[in-house]
Amino acid sequence: MPSASTGASTTVDAVPPVPAPDAPATHAPHAPDARMAPGGPGYRRMSLALFLAGVATFALLYSTQALLPLVSGDFGVSASEASWTVSAATGALALFVLPMSALSERFGRRTMMTASLAIAVSVGLLVPFAPSLGALVALRAVQGAALAGLPASATAYLAEEVRPKALITAIGLFVAGNSVGGMSGRVITGWVAQEWGWRIAVGVIGVLAVACAVAFRLLLPAPRHFTPGSLRPRVLARTVRDHLANPLLCRLYAIGALFMTVFGALYTVIGYRLTEAPFSLPQGIVGSVFLVYLVGTVSASTAGGLVARLGRRGSLYLAGGTTAAGLLLSLAGSLPLVLLGLVLITAGFFAGHAVASSAVSHTATRGRAQASALYQSAYYVGSSAGSTLGAVAFHAGGWAGTVGLGLLAVLGVVSVTVFGSRAARVSSRRGPALAR
Repeated sequence: MPSASTGASTTVDAVPPVPAPDAPATHAPHAPDARMAPGGPGYRRMSLALFLAGVATFALLYSTQALLPLVSGDFGVSASEASWTVSAATGALALFVLPMSALSERFGRRTMMTASLAIAVSVGLLVPFAPSLGALVALRAVQGAALAGLPASATAYLAEEVRPKALITAIGLFVAGNSVGGMSGRVITGWVAQEWGWRIAVGVIGVLAVACAVAFRLLLPAPRHFTPGSLRPRVLARTVRDHLANPLLCRLYAIGALFMTVFGALYTVIGYRLTEAPFSLPQGIVGSVFLVYLVGTVSASTAGGLVARLGRRGSLYLAGGTTAAGLLLSLAGSLPLVLLGLVLITAGFFAGHAVASSAVSHTATRGRAQASALYQSAYYVGSSAGSTLGAVAFHAGGWAGTVGLGLLAVLGVVSVTVFGSRAARVSSRRGPALAR
């Protein structure tokens, strides 16, 4: 990405709107583009529907994260053991996202997203009744596996139904829904749990997710540019192999995983730090700390403008630098400085995620669902690893240990971006055909 990211073109507009084989255009070569665009028919409904899907996904996926101290106390387990209620969900999502994306190629994006949300919200209503930590972890794993059908299908739906110039903005809105879901889930559970316990809190999130799922299905326009693909394992394996052989896509997958390692680690253990001395905050106030997710909503939804000004590479450097600054600031013993650090970490993470995920959709010219699924798989592997390793680091070295883990991951983001930029310059000197 010369001057843009890890090897892609410098601007969003530089990517030609070539229809992928799995989403052929239904219009003649010189006819107006019939796909959705801001201000056009169906765009607002589509944006709201996928925003609500993002809210439900993150609210369910991380519903126990702000409640881990209470889960630890209820079951008499350590922070690292309680963190498996988060890691099991994100790990199962990472494991199942690729096969779910293959099913979406055959049965349709909207069908897959609807089924995923239906199963996930049903399990969410059972989670409050888990009799043991083992049962809770098992239910959360099933919930994560069900949610695996949504992220890759959503980005593939957008790549097929939205005009290329509006794609990064549309994906940014979906990511913004993720941030609102993550924020509202944690804030609501914090205050509800303070009064009635963690079980009632996750039950409330389940009901919220049901409402989002129903509204999503009623609002999302029927796809107009989807053509069913093959479920043959050999075809899927070849598509996955081709994506993994693309150096640019692999770098984007690594960037998504590393950013999410930081985010998963920090937000898994922040509740323990803020409920302990010297802060000793009540659970409701700790839950309200997640209002900083609003910053992520803004940074994700404005990622398109950021790329237009700085290019993808510049945007990734800015996102990584902002995240690192927040990590260092969070080491302070002052609560306002810690909160400011969380604001910077959140802004940097969501901006980096929106830039990287949209670059995947632009880069893949065929098998977009699988390309997005591989990104989502790497992303949630990072989340699962971050949740577990962050808790282990916190147990071993306190907050400084978790921050150290985060800084290593940010260094990885910068290193991958630098490597990609150098590789792109070398390839461009050898000829456009070799430039990846």
